[in-house]
Amino acid sequence: MQILSSTPKADGYYMPGEFEPHEGCLMIWPTRPGSWIYGGVAAKKVFTKIATEIGLREQMYMLASKDTYEEARKALPDYVKVLSMESDDAWARDVGPTFVIKKGPEGGLRGINWSFNAWGGTVDGLYASWEQDDAIAKAFAKELGVDCYDAAPFVLEGGSIHSDGEGTLLVTEACLLSEGRNPKLSKEEIEEKLKTYCGAEVVIWLPSGIYQDETNEHVDNVCAFVKPGEVVLAWTEDESDPQYAMSQADLAVLERAVDAKGRSLVVHKLPIPKNPVCITKEELAGFSFEEGEDEREAGERLAASYVNFYIANGAILLPQFGDENDSVAVSQMEKLFPEREIVPIPARDIIVGGGNIHCITQQIPSYK
Repeated sequence: MQILSSTPKADGYYMPGEFEPHEGCLMIWPTRPGSWIYGGVAAKKVFTKIATEIGLREQMYMLASKDTYEEARKALPDYVKVLSMESDDAWARDVGPTFVIKKGPEGGLRGINWSFNAWGGTVDGLYASWEQDDAIAKAFAKELGVDCYDAAPFVLEGGSIHSDGEGTLLVTEACLLSEGRNPKLSKEEIEEKLKTYCGAEVVIWLPSGIYQDETNEHVDNVCAFVKPGEVVLAWTEDESDPQYAMSQADLAVLERAVDAKGRSLVVHKLPIPKNPVCITKEELAGFSFEEGEDEREAGERLAASYVNFYIANGAILLPQFGDENDSVAVSQMEKLFPEREIVPIPARDIIVGGGNIHCITQQIPSYK
């Protein structure tokens, strides 16, 4: 594995769409007491279910610390590769490499290492120490034998970008322009960095993400490409819901947007849960927060969204919240992905940790 001094765009590499074929997927075994309540017992069951489902369809890699390696190995099917690697938490989307590809005889797979600072560093980061997480992208690329571009000190997380694989990126202003990430760079400079490393031509800046999203509103919770030229947008018709104005503002941008191929976007509205998903006193009692870690309050609304799904080879792993809109989301996704199996995943035990299915997974694309 080499650390490359060039850039993906200069080398003809680009970030493909998540709906394109995968070689595999990365996850990290959950153990952090400030994220996973009561020793992570319930979370580990859901992580196991997700890894099992993905592993049936593409090569699944699970990172585990040396202290939890045996626990993870015992819990997971033999076809899941468990690798010993230290981390601060389990958000593989944000700390793992962003993969770029180049097709053809001279093609290949490469990773990108962004700088990770726990979603805001000393300004509004969610925990005080993130050095192990920041090292994962390069370490996992090395495990795969994949060369890696080093974009540091540019701060970015995988959940803050979505690609259509044809030169267009989706991001949110709330996240990428937040003070805790790259405050010395202008919006134009940040956009140029994205184009250079993701091989993109057009960046569509949505104003907002999901209400109460601790990541400063990652795009992967509010809007995602389902194919080139088509997106799903988290939506509510309830004008009293704080998400209403946020989604309306995003829709206004999407309706005006033109992608890298000159297309106007088709927007599919995917409802958020009808009833807000809130943390309970019982759940709150299961946390053990460290000094400098972002704490929570009973009754706090969680950033629940059906957009935070994982597209696997032949399947969609779709979050479910015990809400009447669960079945609506399944039905809509069946129509959008008729060629894939929709696999509903009870996601409350993940959302209590602060994220969802897309947040804990990172696809490894195929370049062949």
